Formats: sequence, C-alpha cells, structure tokens
Amino acid sequence: MLNLLLFLPLLAATAIGFGSPARKTAIAASFGMLATALALLFQYDRGNPGFQFVSSVSVLPAWDLKYLLAADGLSLLLLLLTAAVTLSAVWVSPTDPVRPRLFYASLLLISAGAVGAFASQDLFFFYAFHELALIPTFLLLGIWGTGERHTAAWKITIYLAVGSFILLIGLVDLYHALPSEFRTFDMIKLQKLATQQVIPAAAQARPYLFLLVGFGILVSLFPFHTWAPDAYASAPTPAAMLHAGVLKKFGLYGLIRVAIPLLPAGAEHWAWLLLILLVGNVLYVGLVTIAQKRLDQLLGFSSVMHMGYIFLGIAAANSIGLSGACLLMFAHGLSIAALFALCGYLRSLKPGLSLDGFGGLGRTAPFLGATFGLAAFASIGLPGFGNFASEMLVFFGAFKPAAPAGSQLPFQIATGCAIWGVVISAVYMLRAYRSVFLGPVTLPPTEETKAWAAAALQRLRLPLVLLLGLLLYAGFVPGNLLAFVKPSIEAMLPR
Repeated sequence: MLNLLLFLPLLAATAIGFGSPARKTAIAASFGMLATALALLFQYDRGNPGFQFVSSVSVLPAWDLKYLLAADGLSLLLLLLTAAVTLSAVWVSPTDPVRPRLFYASLLLISAGAVGAFASQDLFFFYAFHELALIPTFLLLGIWGTGERHTAAWKITIYLAVGSFILLIGLVDLYHALPSEFRTFDMIKLQKLATQQVIPAAAQARPYLFLLVGFGILVSLFPFHTWAPDAYASAPTPAAMLHAGVLKKFGLYGLIRVAIPLLPAGAEHWAWLLLILLVGNVLYVGLVTIAQKRLDQLLGFSSVMHMGYIFLGIAAANSIGLSGACLLMFAHGLSIAALFALCGYLRSLKPGLSLDGFGGLGRTAPFLGATFGLAAFASIGLPGFGNFASEMLVFFGAFKPAAPAGSQLPFQIATGCAIWGVVISAVYMLRAYRSVFLGPVTLPPTEETKAWAAAALQRLRLPLVLLLGLLLYAGFVPGNLLAFVKPSIEAMLPR
C-alpha cells in the first residue's frame, strides 16, 4: 500500500502529461492518496510498533543500497498530512491555469516527493525524493507566482540548493562515521544500531552540525529563514500550501529520524546553538511578523516563527518533547495550509493583500470569516486544536530535557521565551483577523463581491472542512494520534 500511495501521484502526473484531463486526474489521484493513507493508519498494528508495510528491492548490493519503503507511526502521521494537504491544494487550484498540464503535474510531483521522503527507509532515496519535490516547486513559483516571483524563485533555489548540499555532506560524514562493518544506507538497520551507540561520541559533533545546518536551512531555521516569507508570498496558493504545510517538514523529520537517534552526543554538544537559533525563530521572527502590512507576508513569517516551537521539542530530545514536536508538525501543516488557501482567495478579491485595504469582509463572506478565525485560533494555539496539545507537550518536554541536571537552565530559559511567542502569535493573528473581517465595510456587498463569496464558498468548503476537521480531531483526542507517534519516538531514542 505504500507503493500505491507513492505511485498514485507519479502515475497521475504521467497520465496528465500524455493528455489525461489535468484537474480531474489530479483530484482522483488525491482522493486515492487520502483513502490509502487512512487505510494504512487503520491497518497499522499499534500493538507491535515498529516498521510495517515493508517493500524492498535491492539496487546496489555492494553498498547495501535498496529501494526500501516502510512506515512506523511517525511516518504514517506525516503521510496522512501529505495526502490531506495534497487533496486540499489540488481542490483549490484554478480550473484553467496557464499550461494546466504542467501546473497539475507539478503539484502531484511535489506530493510524490514528500511521500517518498517520508516513506523511504534508505538514506539515498530519502534524500533523492526530497530533491525531486524541489524541482516542481521552483517551476510553480517561477511560472505561476505573483509579484516578485522571479526574484523569489532564484532566492529559494539558491538557499535550498545550499541547504541540500550541506545536508549531503552531513549524510556522507555520518556514513563514514559508522564503523566499516556497520556502514549501510538502510535506516531500519541504522535505527537498531542507534540503540547500541556504535558511533563514538567524539566523532558525532561534526556530522550533527552539518545535518543541523542542512536540515535547518530547508526548514527556515533562523538566520537562514529569509527565503521562506518571500517564496510563500509570491507562490501560487497550492504551491504555498504544499511547501509550507508538507515539504517543509522534511528537515524536521530528518532531524528526528536520523540525527537525534544516531548522533545523540552531537545533539547534546550543539544543543546551546540550537536553543539560541530557535529563540531567534520565535522572538525575532515573531516581532517581524507583527510589523507586516500584507497578509501573505504575515502568514509567511508566521510559518517561520512556528518552526521554533518544533525545534524546541527536538532540542529536548526526550519522549514528551519529540512527541509534541511530531504532533505539532502535523497540526502546523494543516493550519498553515488552511490559512494559505484562504489567503489565495482573498488575493483574488484584492491582489495587494494589504491589511489596510480590507475591512468588514465577515459580513460579505461569513464562511470565510468563520473558517479564517478557526485557522487563526489554531495557529495561535487555542485549546481544542492540535496546535495547543502539541505545544503543551513541547513546553513540558523542553522544561526538563534529556540533558544533565546542571545544563537544564538554558532549556528552561528558551521555553520561557517560546511561551512569550504564544502572546506574539495572538497579537499578529488577531490583528490580521480584525483588519480583514471586522470593522467598517470597505468593500460593499455588490453583485461582484457576492458572486466572489459564492465561488469561494464552493471552492473552499471541502478543503477547509477536511483541514480544520483534522485539526479539531488532533486537539480533542490527541492521544489517538500520539498512540502512533510515541512508540516510534521511544524506539528511536538512545537507551
């Protein structure tokens, strides 16, 4: 079934290239992906946690290189996120974009790359599938973007190329840090080796730093974050949803899956650096977000800011913090995808997206006002949404991390700064909501705006119900999702 989940978007993109109706084919493939992801979750044996649904084909036996798909609870959660955001992104896409075949094929290739990265348990294919997803991202931004799209496309290309190159150096360094008799690309074998600590502690600092910087650039870790807000503000709505909601989680997933289990001493050695940088994500980027005058830029900086919370859970390196980080990856992906979907429709009404140019839109389009409010409340971390449950786990885990007792104070200071970030989030999100949906009506309910609101309701209803429904489910019963994630985290942590 993992092969089905991976090849559905690939085959659909190929069929579109050979003349199949682009939008209908993409929607059909997206529904199939969501059904397959849900089936995988239901069929996963939680009583026997570990990698299941294994599919393996040897590619280069001399190096133990293989096409290896498998999933544990963590992978399945991110695969569900990928399927849900893919369906939402395809559904809100324009019905008649320029070059529709290339447009929809690019969306499906991004989704296929994300599925491959989360399902591959071979280091080579884990890296290669992510690189596959970046190419259509650049195309979507450069061809169908808005504003300074060419500048943003070059900027994201340079940043992510540098990040990928540094990441590749880190993976090669990690491979050579393993004793020769244990060298393999098989991540399932590597996870078993992680519990034995086969890499000497003295040899872990350098590869971990490469991995932290490489993955960090891909995730927009401060100060390598400036590519993200410009790219998301200029990207077409479906591309922003897929990259901010799904593909950005690759770097976080890689740190949890590869760096923390195999290089725990390296993680402890560089914990001080990660704490400083993640505080920059939360406080500095949060204050920059407050200063934004355009909704798309505000959401772009908001996405960067919230990565700081996930990095805090990763820095904690314990079961509570890492479980919270994984759940927050899922919740943030849903909430930011919903916000960008709404932002895209607001752009169709007022292309500049200046916060001063809206007002009273809640009266003209009450459905948009209600759903934007729910997505904004989730982003703030209001109780009842998955973001709240996951952020609480991160804060509790980071306040007493997996670190020597004498070195816990920096973690507690960073946690206190992150809690202030919740206040900052409330300031900019509530200000944005007030500017767009409340106050005096600046766009009277003419026939044109009524028609626009009706079209928005028809196009956004399914994606927003899906994304917000999953957010509420994760908020009210987070234990159901944590039952998948927590055993996987505990299996990866060093004994």
